[in-house]
Amino acid sequence: MNEERSRTEISEAKQNICGLCPRECTVDRSTAAGFCGMTDTILVSRAALHMWEEPVISGTNGSGTVFFTGCNLKCIFCQNYEIAHTSPDMRAKAVTPDALSDLFFMLKEKGAHNINLVTPTHFIPQIREALLTARTRGLNLPIVYNTSSYETVGALRMLAGLIDVYLPDLKFCDPALSKEYANAPDYFDAAQAAIREMFRQVGEPVFADGLMKKGIIARHLVLPGHTNDSKNILDYLYETYHDRIYISIMNQYTPMPRMKDHPLLGRKVTKREYERVIDYALDLGIQNAFIQEGDVAKESFIPPFDLTGL
Repeated sequence: MNEERSRTEISEAKQNICGLCPRECTVDRSTAAGFCGMTDTILVSRAALHMWEEPVISGTNGSGTVFFTGCNLKCIFCQNYEIAHTSPDMRAKAVTPDALSDLFFMLKEKGAHNINLVTPTHFIPQIREALLTARTRGLNLPIVYNTSSYETVGALRMLAGLIDVYLPDLKFCDPALSKEYANAPDYFDAAQAAIREMFRQVGEPVFADGLMKKGIIARHLVLPGHTNDSKNILDYLYETYHDRIYISIMNQYTPMPRMKDHPLLGRKVTKREYERVIDYALDLGIQNAFIQEGDVAKESFIPPFDLTGL
């Protein structure tokens, strides 16, 4: 009897080991925090309307964003560093899947065009439960999944049929860069597989009333001094998907104070650097694209993580 119970306990422990991202940190997050800094308790830092996504996501009313705490990628230059990298003074509130479902309806009541899940990878099982509950309660807004793309195909398949719009980053092509900036030399390989699965789930873009209702917007943040990597990413996305997805070429890299002494990341992207990437996209023939004009590299574009909406 004891031997049988021991085998059962070992089996259950293996099932609890987190495999949601390529880190494979083999942590039982029901009892400890994984590489992402989180246990299996959902932590949220903000739930509010957000006007600074692509126009087909934010629309006129705003996107109903839920910012999750923690991150499995942890880029050194992260714009949301204060909630992505755990710290003693991090502002966050624990919520259950039912309470998360309630937040979705709160955002709907405020006029949100969609529900936008920001940095959600490490909470996929709990988010799935919340989405299933919300669906049974009649939630009919598009669900947007806003991610670094550093996750496993198996984890994404848990969301099949629940996500309408994917907003995956494609941050790095060069493994030396992803190693240096995110300690993830396998980033590009993992992200390619993840985006393939996203496309399998949602397919080509669908719009209504000027808003994206289904599809993929692959985002790339141009980094100072790395225009060649940006060009390689555009090559891959266009050769693979052509105009079956949208590409968002972002100019909003904002050097955070902790990056001030970095030889490259301590400055903004120059106008010439960004224009070089845009010109390359045009030469490739990319038509379904979003670009950013003006000075968008400001901390004012980063929302305050002050427990708004919680």
